[in-house]
Amino acid sequence: MFEDMTIARLAGAAGVGVETVRYYQRRGLMPTPKKSGGAYRTYGQGDLERLIFIRRAQGAGFSLEEIQELLSLDRSNDKKRVRELARERLVALDLKITELREAQSALTKLLGVCEKRNGGPCPIIEAFTPA
Repeated sequence: MFEDMTIARLAGAAGVGVETVRYYQRRGLMPTPKKSGGAYRTYGQGDLERLIFIRRAQGAGFSLEEIQELLSLDRSNDKKRVRELARERLVALDLKITELREAQSALTKLLGVCEKRNGGPCPIIEAFTPA
């Protein structure tokens, strides 16, 4: 279905920019295909799947280094290390969720105080202003 795509078509199909694909190629996350019979490099379905995997793994919070490791682990079939990386990512996500909830609570309180002060200084501005 998606064979012989140009880099622009590959990027568009994955919802990224062409420069993102090139960046991933420089980082070794994506292969750089050889030029076909014409002057263009072409990509296939496997390249699209790999690009989508990279974007989804980033969305889950994995760093590019971790994604590189996941890609190499997929080839080596080291499920134990994949599980370790996933557990580490879950711990980091739990911590981030806790931090975001605390920030949400603090901002909700500040907003409530700000709304009660008619014309007085807003604590939101004060909270973010260095002392």
